[in-house]
Amino acid sequence: MWWNVENLFDCQHDSLHDDLEFLPEGIHHWTRGRYWKKLDNLSRTIAAVAGDDDWPMAIGICEVENDTVLRDLTRRSPLRIARYAYIHEESPDPRGIDVAMLYDSLQFRPLGHQAIRIPSVDHGHPPTRDILYVWGLCPTQPDTLHFIMLHLPSRAGSGRQGEAHRKLAVRTLCTLLDSLQDKSILLMGDFNAEPRDAIFRIIGDRMISLMPQSRKELRRAQGTYYFQHLWGFLDHILVSQRLHPRCKELKVGRFPFLLTEKGTPWRTYQGPVYKGGFSDHLPIWVDLSSR
Repeated sequence: MWWNVENLFDCQHDSLHDDLEFLPEGIHHWTRGRYWKKLDNLSRTIAAVAGDDDWPMAIGICEVENDTVLRDLTRRSPLRIARYAYIHEESPDPRGIDVAMLYDSLQFRPLGHQAIRIPSVDHGHPPTRDILYVWGLCPTQPDTLHFIMLHLPSRAGSGRQGEAHRKLAVRTLCTLLDSLQDKSILLMGDFNAEPRDAIFRIIGDRMISLMPQSRKELRRAQGTYYFQHLWGFLDHILVSQRLHPRCKELKVGRFPFLLTEKGTPWRTYQGPVYKGGFSDHLPIWVDLSSR
């Protein structure tokens, strides 16, 4: 499962990051009550994905501030019944939002992980989130699974500079992919790009996208993100050739409780206005068949 959970900050100031907006006295008036409601909302969504089946084996999430919010989510929110462990490394992102992985230790045993630094500053870009790479074993899978999770630089107001930054991140990603040839790889993240974006041509000969590709499908009112009256797929799951035969149909979490009356994602905030919802993105997931 993958989900951009929209600004999961705690309520404490971190002097190393620009988190002043998400403090009780900040522009968003981010209180402990709102924080714990957010954790309850995230827990409810993950439980809905689980349904009557097992909890998701692995969950990639982005826009998480630190270890505190992950500990609260996995040990102090309603999600604690699932007994998730997590993997997280602090990245150089100025706002302090990172990528993390939750995993069910009964279904997945990590063998190691690595935070891959994108050389943004060396190329004149602001620092961005690291790529999180985790590898491990699953009892129902015949070989080691390699998870790669990322949150590429934003498109908002960035123009050509933002596009160049995303391409730099993708080249860093491809260096990692090239080192994992013939492995079972599951790549997921918020790419801040549509399926037909040029960056996917760079990845295309290495990974297989599970997202809708045809023009007809993309014209329908569907996607993972809604902006300026348009739906789009900014969140993606791609798999290696070796893993592809074991992948079932990708699903988008269009649960009624995640949507407004207009059928758009029920956000936590609309600008500075508190909406009390879940996230501005919808979650996606894919089932893997057993051996």
